[in-house]
Amino acid sequence: MSNQITSIAPRESSSRGFALAITAYLLWGFLPLYMKAVGHIPAVEVVAHRALWSVPIAALALFWAGRMGDLITALRTPRMLFMAVVTAAIISVNWGIYVWAIAVGRTVEAALGYYINPLFSVFLAALFLGERLKRAQLVAIGLAIIAVSILAWERGGLPWVSVALAVSWGFYAMFKRSLPIGPNQGFFLEVLIISVPALVYLIWIGMTGGSHFFGGPGGANPWLLAASGLVTAVPLLLYANGAKLLKLSTIGMMQYIAPSIVFLLAVFWFREPFTFTTLVAFLFIWAALVVFTASAFLSRRT
Repeated sequence: MSNQITSIAPRESSSRGFALAITAYLLWGFLPLYMKAVGHIPAVEVVAHRALWSVPIAALALFWAGRMGDLITALRTPRMLFMAVVTAAIISVNWGIYVWAIAVGRTVEAALGYYINPLFSVFLAALFLGERLKRAQLVAIGLAIIAVSILAWERGGLPWVSVALAVSWGFYAMFKRSLPIGPNQGFFLEVLIISVPALVYLIWIGMTGGSHFFGGPGGANPWLLAASGLVTAVPLLLYANGAKLLKLSTIGMMQYIAPSIVFLLAVFWFREPFTFTTLVAFLFIWAALVVFTASAFLSRRT
C-alpha cells in the first residue's frame, strides 16, 4: 500500500505542476491582448501600475505560504537587497520595452525576442559563468545570429526590440540566480522596490494632470490599470509554483508556448506586416530552437 502511495504522489505532483505552468504560459501568451487595451497609455505609466498593483497580490501569496520571514531577512541583508535593486531595474526596462512594442505594433519583434532568449541565456552562461557550449548550442546560436542579420538587412538596422527584450531578460535571469531567496519572495521584493519610484511618479503625473487612471473612454482606465497587478503577478506565481514540480526538460519544452501565441496574435489578430523575408528569418529561429531543444533533451536522457 505504501509503495502505491509513493508511486502515485510524484505523478500527481507532476500533473499539478504541468497544469500550473501551462496556465502561466498561456496567460503570458495572451498578455498582448491586455497590452493593446492599455496601448493608449504611456508605457512608463503602465509599468508603474504593474509594479504597484502587484505588491498586494505578491504579499498575499507570501503571507498565505508563511514565507514573509524570508522577505525580512532579505531587507536586512545589504548584498541581497542590492541584487534585488539590480534585478528590479532590469525587469522594469524589460516591461517598458514590451509594453511599448505591443502598443506601437511591433508584436512580431517582441515574439522574436522571447524566441531568442533561451539561446542568449546559454551564451551568457558561457560568457560569465564559465559553462562550456556544446556543438549543437553553437549551431543554434549561429542560426539565431543569421535570423537577426536577415531582419537587420530587411529593416535597415537591428531589430532592437527583439534584441533588447532578449538581452534584458537574459541578464535578469542571470542576476536572479544570485538572489538566494525563492522566486515568489524575489518577485515581491522586486515589485516592492519598483513601487517606491512608481508611486512617486504616479503622484507627480496625478498632480500635473497627466494621469490616465481617472481618464479615458467610459472610465475604463482605472479598472484596466488596476488589473495590471493581476496580469503581472498571477502568471509569475503560477509558473514559480509549477516549475518546482516539473523536470527542467519539461519546462524547457514549454517555454516556447508563450512566444508562439504572441507570434500568432501579431500576424493573425493584430494584422502586423509579415513579409517573406521576415518568414525566412523566423524559419532560421525555429530551426535554431529545434536544434537547441533536441540537444538539451537528448543530453538529459544520456
